Amino acid sequence: MRRLASVLRGRYRDLILNVASRLGALVALALATLAVARGGGPAAVGIYVLLRVLPSLVGVMASSGLPGAVTYFLAGDRGSDRRLPLTILAVALAGGTAGAALWVVAAPAVAEPLFPGLPLGLFVLAAVLVLTRVLVATAKSCSQGSDDLPGANRVIVTEELMFLPAYGLVLTLGGGGFGAVVAALILADVATLSLAWGRLARRGFFEAAARPSKDLARTIAGYGMRAQTGGVITLLNLRLDFILLNLLTSPVVLGVYAIASKFAELVKIPGMSLTYVLYPRFAKAGRAKAARTAQRLVVKAGLLTAATVAPLWFGAGLVIPALYGSEFEPAVLPAQIILLGLVLNGVGAVVTAFLYGIGRPGLNSVAMGAGLVATVALDLLLIPRFHATGAAVASAVSYSLSTFVLIWFSIRESRTDHALAVKARMYAES
Repeated sequence: MRRLASVLRGRYRDLILNVASRLGALVALALATLAVARGGGPAAVGIYVLLRVLPSLVGVMASSGLPGAVTYFLAGDRGSDRRLPLTILAVALAGGTAGAALWVVAAPAVAEPLFPGLPLGLFVLAAVLVLTRVLVATAKSCSQGSDDLPGANRVIVTEELMFLPAYGLVLTLGGGGFGAVVAALILADVATLSLAWGRLARRGFFEAAARPSKDLARTIAGYGMRAQTGGVITLLNLRLDFILLNLLTSPVVLGVYAIASKFAELVKIPGMSLTYVLYPRFAKAGRAKAARTAQRLVVKAGLLTAATVAPLWFGAGLVIPALYGSEFEPAVLPAQIILLGLVLNGVGAVVTAFLYGIGRPGLNSVAMGAGLVATVALDLLLIPRFHATGAAVASAVSYSLSTFVLIWFSIRESRTDHALAVKARMYAES
């Protein structure tokens, strides 16, 4: 226990706690999915999964990628600008409301194709989730950028955990089916955002806040749009192979590949935590110090990922059949192939945090775009012949290519900083 306490107080405390929060959120999500499956069946699970993803995507796009931009401005040089708090809140409210209105307007055309079986009235009600998702994500980023990673970690867990008591309450009050899912998601978001914004207020986030600024809002939106492009591409890169597999093969092959992909993506958890923890630190440090720190950390991050990949690679042959049954043994090889493509994930995580922290999120988007091109080309080439294994090869190549492009960008940016520093010294000495 003393050794554990020492580790949690050490330099890796934030990283360890963020990884633990993400694992806790995964457990809460699994329990929530199980509760929905038992309460409403497979159709309700499908609605639940879609309503966790689509309103968030609409909200983030409508708010110009606000959640991804907030940390940079709060942790960086502009952090002392007292116009920031109310500007951020105003953009979140405006973007979330605009996204919700768009959701309602599009309802007659998209409700049935996207959510078959969901009544139109419930689809319209789900527009509330567009606003609440933006407010939750923005509060989380505000905590991240305000040197309150414990608060951000709480939101990571709470936004998944709150659904369970909310769903139980709705069922107890007589609700059921799709309506219970929609109502519980709204209640869970309201509870989460209330706790998150309440913590920010108690920590003085709004203290001496100045009026919102249109110019500042435009600057934040510009950064957010550049960052958001990479996020959307990453989402496409993660799930486009699912769509192509379903079109080019069969649901059985897709099911096998889905298990392989989910198993392999466990290795991403430490990388996501690295990016989450380092992003505000790099924004606060400035370009030169951030570059030196990133160079020092990439080797350690690479070793961390390798240490995560190795047991998963060797354990895939035992774990996957044991958890899902012998019929999923064909998922073992695709999982191992994807894991090989994720060996450098930790390196990419550090570089992503570095690029975000120095105000260059667009370069991350370019790297993700290169990976997406590789995914599409190789999926179309390999899936018809090699099925799930071909999709796994495409994913592995895509992950590796994106990471190598990120590394190249980081080297270029570091060299630029070094050249500027040399010129500055020469000017000072002349």
